[in-house]
Amino acid sequence: MIQCKRAYETASAEDGVRVLVDRLWPRNCRKDALAIAEWLPEVGPSHELRKAFKAGTVSFEQFKIAYRKELAAQPQCWWRLVDVAQGGNLTLVYAAKSTVENNAVVLAEWLEDEVEKRADASSPVCYRSEFPGH
Repeated sequence: MIQCKRAYETASAEDGVRVLVDRLWPRNCRKDALAIAEWLPEVGPSHELRKAFKAGTVSFEQFKIAYRKELAAQPQCWWRLVDVAQGGNLTLVYAAKSTVENNAVVLAEWLEDEVEKRADASSPVCYRSEFPGH
């Protein structure tokens, strides 16, 4: 299971592996108080995209599309998180104020899609019969 949790919320045993997924360290959070297994700043959105979203020059939908493109271009940044999610609970920790429009939510959706792709490890469907003459 993949869940998202603000850095300012208390960690719990149900969180499983907690990973900070922001490029910047959350304000007013001591490193020992955050209770994370790892900080992956490179999995967060680029500085340019993050700033544009925060400034309101891109909508959440535009942010989501652009961030997913960044994720697709750098699988080495998030690939291990798929393994963690398949093995148990994964909590993506973030600092944004909004609990519904933030990079962790987009990343969680992305990772869930990747977990699902790995689960469908059967052979691909053959569509040859739908194209007679080929």
